[in-house]
Amino acid sequence: MNDEGTHRARGTSAKRVPGPTPPPPSAPPRIGAPDEGPPLDEWLRTPRRPQDPGIWRYGYTPRPPERPEGVSDRSLVVGVVISLLSGLLLWSLWRNGYLPYRLVPVKLFTPGDWWYAGSFGGPATVDGARALTVYEAVLFGLLVYGCGRLGNWSELFRRHVADRGQPFLAVAAAVGAGLAQLLVWKDAVPVLRPALILAAAVVGGENFQSQTVVNIVYTVIAAAVLWPFALLGHWRELATTHLRKRSAERAPDEAFPVPAQGSATSADRWPELRAAGWTDAADALTTEVRTGRMNDVDCARLRHAWAVGRGHPDRLAALSEAVLRAGGAAALHPSGRRDLPRRTARHDLLTGQVRIGRCADDAHNPYARRGAGLALDPTLLGTSLLAVGPPGAGKSARLVRPVVESLALQALAGKAALLAVGATGAPLGHDDAYDVVVAIGDPESAHDFDLYGGTTDPDEAATVLAEGLIGDVGSLDSRRAATVLAQLLGPYRAAHGCFPGVPELRELLDGDPHPLAALRASLEAGGHRAMLRELDARARQAGGAGDPAPVLADRIALLDRPAFAGFFTTGEQARAFSLRSLEQHPLRVRVDLPERGHAEASRLLTRLLLAQFNAITSARTDRSLFVCLVLDDATHAVTAETVRGIRRLRSVNAGVVLALRTIDDVPENLHTPLLGAVGCTMAFSGLTTWDGKRFTEAWGKEWVETREVAQHTVFADQPFTRALHALRKLVTGKAVTRDAVTVRQVERERWSASELAYSVPAGHAVLSLTTVDGEHAPPLLVELGG
Repeated sequence: MNDEGTHRARGTSAKRVPGPTPPPPSAPPRIGAPDEGPPLDEWLRTPRRPQDPGIWRYGYTPRPPERPEGVSDRSLVVGVVISLLSGLLLWSLWRNGYLPYRLVPVKLFTPGDWWYAGSFGGPATVDGARALTVYEAVLFGLLVYGCGRLGNWSELFRRHVADRGQPFLAVAAAVGAGLAQLLVWKDAVPVLRPALILAAAVVGGENFQSQTVVNIVYTVIAAAVLWPFALLGHWRELATTHLRKRSAERAPDEAFPVPAQGSATSADRWPELRAAGWTDAADALTTEVRTGRMNDVDCARLRHAWAVGRGHPDRLAALSEAVLRAGGAAALHPSGRRDLPRRTARHDLLTGQVRIGRCADDAHNPYARRGAGLALDPTLLGTSLLAVGPPGAGKSARLVRPVVESLALQALAGKAALLAVGATGAPLGHDDAYDVVVAIGDPESAHDFDLYGGTTDPDEAATVLAEGLIGDVGSLDSRRAATVLAQLLGPYRAAHGCFPGVPELRELLDGDPHPLAALRASLEAGGHRAMLRELDARARQAGGAGDPAPVLADRIALLDRPAFAGFFTTGEQARAFSLRSLEQHPLRVRVDLPERGHAEASRLLTRLLLAQFNAITSARTDRSLFVCLVLDDATHAVTAETVRGIRRLRSVNAGVVLALRTIDDVPENLHTPLLGAVGCTMAFSGLTTWDGKRFTEAWGKEWVETREVAQHTVFADQPFTRALHALRKLVTGKAVTRDAVTVRQVERERWSASELAYSVPAGHAVLSLTTVDGEHAPPLLVELGG
């Protein structure tokens, strides 16, 4: 960025940057406001992998795969208890010799002289007794494994122990390990004796005479019992994490922290500058980052300046010199600001995202989206956004304010230009957060508003002004109104060198003979014959059927009020701000409208601002800046022509954000075109079913799988079966039934009108997203501010 206009005074030309003389650069503020954020080097190194539209990419971790729907906790506990009791019963039957042929397997693999004759013959020798002990241990292990599988013990452990995380998991594993050690050393389970027998067989019986060998064997047994519990409790990971925290607490503070030291490709070392050979500039910026003399706006601004100048070596050389001279304060915004006075939302300027909430854990949201942060960025706002919700639903505080704040930060980084429009006192940020504040109707306002959009072409000025004046009047053709205005604006500019002010234009539209005669005389004196023909045509059409001049005069009279005296002036002494300044400069502009006492005039000006924005952005040649218009209240601002203009914005790197109380604030014939023109739609809680129906139609339908369960009574033919069914009915109170399940694929609305009206909780909204590249995100239930 250059610094042209940094120290210039306020003006009206689009070639100059209006704004106050900037203060000296202040110390960079913290990152990640409103909460304290991480250090800047850590913030730069945090991964931001490409994700689906709307996902907050900063440090995003995908959700684990969805687990299939399991059994209920009650059924799970019952299954565990039954499997445990069954295992105890089988083990008791085994130990007491009630199971026939229980020794046949071990006799097949051991010498016959170890056993007494017969199927029930026990061990006849010491070796046979030892083999039986090991055999019982193997069977005990198989029995425990089988009961665990049948009773789904692992699911019970995962659901009620592992999912609670540390340190509960480690403590529960330690308790289990202690109980297991007690059972083993008390010989309550067949583990110790079989282990000693196997150890004696491996190391030799004579070696067991040594106490050292015995201690080693006991230690190995104890460790083997502890090992599975250590794995289940993740003791190693817990100990490692604890040691790292202790080391970090004890380590002295360093002037240059070295987490990723030696990684030349880490983002905090500016690898793109190093790869291009600008090592000195990269080292200077690395030092600025690690010493805390830069903030996230500085990083985004310098990265953008580097990207813009990459194809121009002379610009890169100048940028490198500026970095070596000023560090993080190089290539400042024309205002000299390096941050906003205050932030109310979380921003990631490297991706241009602002976080507005969190996807709710709701069945309407895809599983992978639930719990993920939801953010907006220029790729989404470039398709325009329509937000509808009743007063108090949170449109201004939870949507408009974060979006305006994000665009203002991106303007400071040289990547965007912002025009925010709202009523006086609307929560759009402090005056110091803007370069230009146009407070219409406020005598202390430093800037005025140019009704003609800074153009010098009478036809263009007439077209835009007609759209703002009578665009909401369905019975009038805006093209005829534009012709009437052009027949007056052209001659007036030819005679006086500027367009008429509001009082002069009102007199001309009213057909007052004295101003018209004076204008005619000026044209005749100047020899403007073409303009005389325009004025003659206006005189012939005046007073005819369908002449829009009276309606135009009535509408312009809304601005010809004492409260607006000194505003909407033209000529050399005018202090009007032109929207054409947004074409070339990353400005932050706010327009305050006097909605309280002049509601109709405010709506007229809102329509005019929207019409001027569409005309100026679509005609600009340099589209490197993302330009966005944010209307805090777009009531009666949308016309058929502006809807067509909104559709063209995504191709010129521009967008609008429209906030409405209800869809009915737009003419009924424009409901469907408007919802089709914007790529992002947002329905807040408290919506009516009539408005919900429009969103339902816009969002369409999807294929879902339905399961229908029909219960059929089971009739028994046998007396014994009938007796069992009667007993079951007596115990449960229900007849014996059989379930018949039918699975079908049906097409259903993503959100029904009733669900939007009654199922969206307070503080939530349903948001559908589309990027300028055509990627879509289904309507998501969002917890605003979450």
